[in-house]
Amino acid sequence: MSLETAITEFLDGMLAQLLAVQQPDLVARIIIAGAAPRGGEEHLLAVVEEAFAKGAPDVRLPLFFTPSEASQRAGRAFVARAAARRRDRDLESGDDVSGPQARAIIGWCARQDEGEATLRSIGQPALIVHGGDDTMFPSLNAYNMFKAMRNAELILYPDSGHGALFQYPERFVAHCRTFLDGASTIFHGR
Repeated sequence: MSLETAITEFLDGMLAQLLAVQQPDLVARIIIAGAAPRGGEEHLLAVVEEAFAKGAPDVRLPLFFTPSEASQRAGRAFVARAAARRRDRDLESGDDVSGPQARAIIGWCARQDEGEATLRSIGQPALIVHGGDDTMFPSLNAYNMFKAMRNAELILYPDSGHGALFQYPERFVAHCRTFLDGASTIFHGR
């Protein structure tokens, strides 16, 4: 498995932030999972290198999940679910895609956003979901996004890493449904 899955998930969060600011009429609500703000803290390359060095049966286990037995058990269940789908799967795109994506993420995090202007410009209701022990994009990023955005709700999942939404899929879906069903009434700004 390549780094592509982790990188694509983060790029989605980065692109969602930009779309919410640059095209606000196209974005009614925003869900950001496992991402960082512009200028946010990231340890992408170090964590990925460490994960590959562990020689796990699937690199997603050390990359997305904490070392606890409960988190690793959830990780193994996630890997089994991912492998169960045999038809209509996306092809692995490899290093020619993951390399530029990694550079884009590192550039996003390296470029400071004076006064958190991007986040402060997001007025849409936002749900920020993050692993409480995400080593790739530390949970401090999620908290900082929550504090800077006007209409944000933050959920940190316990004993979880970058793959929090994979570790707690039912809970994640329930939180998203609650947010999407009630976003127009539960968010009134700060």
